Amino acid sequence: MSLLDITESIGIIAFALSGFWVGVEEKLDILGIFIASFLTALGGGIIRDVIVGHLPYSFMNFFPTILVLSVILFAIFLKLHRNLDFQKRKIFIISDSIGLVSFSTTGSIIGVNSGLNFFGVIFLAMITAVGGGILRDILLNRLPTVLKEQVYATISLFVGALIFIIDRFYELNFCTIFIIFSIALTLRLIAYFKDWHLPKIL
Repeated sequence: MSLLDITESIGIIAFALSGFWVGVEEKLDILGIFIASFLTALGGGIIRDVIVGHLPYSFMNFFPTILVLSVILFAIFLKLHRNLDFQKRKIFIISDSIGLVSFSTTGSIIGVNSGLNFFGVIFLAMITAVGGGILRDILLNRLPTVLKEQVYATISLFVGALIFIIDRFYELNFCTIFIIFSIALTLRLIAYFKDWHLPKIL
C-alpha cells in the first residue's frame, strides 16, 4: 500500500464516521445515513479525480466502498449514535479533522503528480477535503461547514501550499508528509478548541 493509499484510506474512514453522525443528527433513515456517509467520505475524491481527468478511484475499486460500509456497521454495532450531542463530542471533531487533513494531503499529492501549478495544488487540496461535506450539506439543506467553521478550509490551503513548496525545493516522502500532517492536524484542533476565527467584513 502506497503512502497515497494509506492517507486516502484514513480520510475515508474519518469522513465516513463524521458523515454518519451528521446523518443521525439530522434524523435521517438508514438509507439517508448511508448516503450522508458516502457523500462525505467519497464526494471530494470523486470531484478531485474528475478535475485531473481520471476515472474516480471509488468507481474503479471496491475498497473505498468496503471501508465506508465497515465504518457505518461498526458505528451502529457500537451504538455511537446514542449520544446526540455530536458537535460537542471530541471524537467527532477529531475524526472530522483527521479526514480534513488526510484528504487535503491526498489532493495536494495528486495535484503535484498531475503537474498543477501552485493555485491548482491548493485548490485541489481544498476541494478534495471539503467537496464531499459541501455536497452532503447542500443535500441536507444546511449551510456548508466550510463557510462557517473556524479555520477549516484554511487548513487545506495550508497543507496544499506546504506540499507544493516541499516538492519544489526538497522531497516528498513519508517523513515530510507525516510532519505536514501532524502540524496541520494540530493547528486544526487548536483552532477549534481555542475558537479561532478568520476576520469578518463588518
